[in-house]
Amino acid sequence: MKIVLASRNKHKIGELQALLGKHVEGVEILSLDDVGFTDEIVEDGSSFEENALIKARAAASTGYIGVGDDSGLSVNALGGAPGIYSARYAGEHGDDAANNTLLLENLKDKSDRSAEFVCAFACVFPDGREICVRGATAGVIIDEYRGNGGFGYDPLFLYEPMGKTFSEMSAEEKNSISHRGKAIEAFAEKLLTI
Repeated sequence: MKIVLASRNKHKIGELQALLGKHVEGVEILSLDDVGFTDEIVEDGSSFEENALIKARAAASTGYIGVGDDSGLSVNALGGAPGIYSARYAGEHGDDAANNTLLLENLKDKSDRSAEFVCAFACVFPDGREICVRGATAGVIIDEYRGNGGFGYDPLFLYEPMGKTFSEMSAEEKNSISHRGKAIEAFAEKLLTI
């Protein structure tokens, strides 16, 4: 089974191959580059689910099963922000340091530090059928950076049951409890019933 992930990121392709491969035998994950998709995908949805479906529909337009995900951090005291704007919270896309600085600044006077990482994972079949699932992992935002791994908000996101930030976890530890791992597991269960 060949599935096109709406991404050009080789790391993301490999991660999905590893996670989905545990559940679906013989699956092969292809990138947009692998199938010659060169258009830009405009993520203009108002939720993680809408953006994931936009990406999956674009990938499915190549004639393969298309999948896409959208994920981010939702902080309760900030009304769910940064939410779908997580990667560009401070303005420029992917500026992790600026995003983390703004997050801490906005939480400075807040006692509630509860948050969750959310991942919506969507699949669109060439015949138009669609699946969309969600995975979430609860944690708290801490004031100091901890750990050297991960990216984005990982050094500030403490997963209390393990007493570690996402940045302090090994890839295996993070995948076992992460929002993305949960969403992919839920997707694999639905895929196997189709």
